[in-house]
Amino acid sequence: MVGMESRSLPVYGAGEVDVPFVIAGTGERILRDTRWEEHSHPTHELLWHERGASSATIGSRTWTITPSIGLWIPAGRLHWGVMPAGTWYRAAHFGVDAVTPLGEGPVAVVMTPLLRLLLDRLTEPELSAESRSLTEQMVLDVLAPADHELLVQVPSSPLVRPIVDAIVGDPGDPRTLADWAAALGVSTRTITRTFRAETGLSLGRWIAAVRAQHAVMLLGRGADVDDVAERVGYRSASAFGVAFRRVTGTTPGSFRAG
Repeated sequence: MVGMESRSLPVYGAGEVDVPFVIAGTGERILRDTRWEEHSHPTHELLWHERGASSATIGSRTWTITPSIGLWIPAGRLHWGVMPAGTWYRAAHFGVDAVTPLGEGPVAVVMTPLLRLLLDRLTEPELSAESRSLTEQMVLDVLAPADHELLVQVPSSPLVRPIVDAIVGDPGDPRTLADWAAALGVSTRTITRTFRAETGLSLGRWIAAVRAQHAVMLLGRGADVDDVAERVGYRSASAFGVAFRRVTGTTPGSFRAG
């Protein structure tokens, strides 16, 4: 993204800073394309959006964050991210001494209407201590991993680096497994074995995941579904819809900004 703003935040270990809360929220409307440089928090973080979509990268894995799918990032875990202009992000920070983490690593979280309502309530300045405690407990009760996550694991093998660079740079690249095998001078089985070993997916499923992530970012900006389908390499909106639902569990329209 041309003219992207860069923001830096500190690197903290888990619990390195004592915080006087169980759950505290923040948020911002992003006016310029923004890259958050690698950082970590002393608290667990739940990140989601009111509008738009963004990405968060941890190691070789990149998650897409939307209004319906958030991301739980454990305290002390290094991560960086990109937020396009127009994104309205929300974040809730959880004190490490008061909250049991959802897992050892990052976890996609389904942002149900109830969970969003409870997190909104915690931002009310006049909330009594008793009501806050009850609401925080309800938040912890309804937090749940999502059935689907918009996740792409990038393989590190030099053998498939040309494929990764090409597809990430242009998700609409039409080359097939056979095309890539011929171009790289290896067998289709070698490429498939490498992708499955490093990502758990075949090349076709991995490309579908990259396309879905790219599509969500475009849809979050309000792009038309037909246009997005063409840009990420599908011949029709219906074919795009089938592939998109297989990856995300829902329709492209559900991610489109109004």
